[in-house]
Amino acid sequence: MRFLPEHREPKVAIVGLGYVGSCFAAILADHGCEVIGVDNDARLVDELTARHCRYHEEGLADLLFSSMAAGRLRVTTDYAALTAADVVIIAVGTPVRADGSLVDGQLRGACTEVSRHLRAGQLVVLKSTVPPGTTRELVLPLLERGGLVQGDDFGLAFTPERFAEGTALRELRKLPIVVGGMDDDSTEAAAAFWRRTFEVEVVPLPSPESAEIVKLADNWWIDLNIALANELAKFCALFEVDVLDVIGAANTVPKGAGKVNILLPSVGVGGSCLVKDPWMVWRSARERGLEILTAPIGREVNAGMPEYTAQLIAEELQRLGKDPAKSTVAVLGLAFKSDTGDLRATPVEAAVNALRKAGAKVRLYDPLVDPVQAEELFDLKPVATLREAVEGADCLALMTLHQQFREIDFAALPVSPSCLVLDGRAYYPEAKITSLRELGYVYRGIGR
Repeated sequence: MRFLPEHREPKVAIVGLGYVGSCFAAILADHGCEVIGVDNDARLVDELTARHCRYHEEGLADLLFSSMAAGRLRVTTDYAALTAADVVIIAVGTPVRADGSLVDGQLRGACTEVSRHLRAGQLVVLKSTVPPGTTRELVLPLLERGGLVQGDDFGLAFTPERFAEGTALRELRKLPIVVGGMDDDSTEAAAAFWRRTFEVEVVPLPSPESAEIVKLADNWWIDLNIALANELAKFCALFEVDVLDVIGAANTVPKGAGKVNILLPSVGVGGSCLVKDPWMVWRSARERGLEILTAPIGREVNAGMPEYTAQLIAEELQRLGKDPAKSTVAVLGLAFKSDTGDLRATPVEAAVNALRKAGAKVRLYDPLVDPVQAEELFDLKPVATLREAVEGADCLALMTLHQQFREIDFAALPVSPSCLVLDGRAYYPEAKITSLRELGYVYRGIGR
């Protein structure tokens, strides 16, 4: 097959050893491919060489380091190593500005470096999330600019990254992979590559633009769905109705190929994708004369949830006869998602800022996050233990439900009388809420 060896496992180079690139490197090497990881961050490469993984993902470090020990994976800052690969996967960061435009510096830099070492017969696969048209209009010209090869000499396809942090390695082994190539040969080769290496269903699409839009459509839907859940929670609160009861019942209605599927409300939306991809949609549409309404509305709703959560805490403390400006709030969980240490765009930051602005004394605790990164982000040093966080606290704000927090013995916590438990993402069942109240706690959730 053109662009792919038929009688051996393909050699793969991954440009960008961030979270996404590291996960793909681990799985590909585990499947028997010879993998070269290239990154211009010398510190990151040195960490991996020294067997340190900065990403909290179950099983990731073990897979990376076992493959490195076996010689199937090596990491380097030298882009010349790309020449030995059959397939080059580009997985660098693609953030957006406040106006939704792509910050393409990392992508441009990676493509420029690849162009200096690209050879005829290689297949290039872009995995970085980008606005539609980027593979054709930006990546292809940059790859050709090096002068070593032209578009007919190498394959080029886009494959969106769609796994979720915290369950990445499991999902990579089963999620269908979408492929859209610049031509039929590129699409066929990329599809064959993923089938051979990941052994999952592949969904070929007729163009890179269609594949680029798939990722944006997924996250546009998720962000809007969460926005619906968040506004539904506010609505239910007006009638003292538990939003989880409503969602559970509403989701029993058949619709389309499945059922209504309203997601869950929370303190807010974070991470590197959901907060930016809807803006990519909005910006790309506006540049072509179409005014998209749902993407910015969903973003506005979800971006307002941290402030709303802080206000819930203040209102409940006042109802309990406590002055929010003289109260201590223990924030348990700083990451944007349970069971990860990822602080990227975490909504907890805005909630903490709102609490501190109201005068509350805030203590931060999260056993999974890097304390140095947390202190830089929150301008407040996290405490080292749960006990230190909750000592005399007037409120326990559970912003994530890490596994460690599932096992909290609330009866043993040295909190103040009538301590408020603010459920930002724990989704405690009624039995748990009853037991908290029996212990003297006051429970309040979002829409509960």
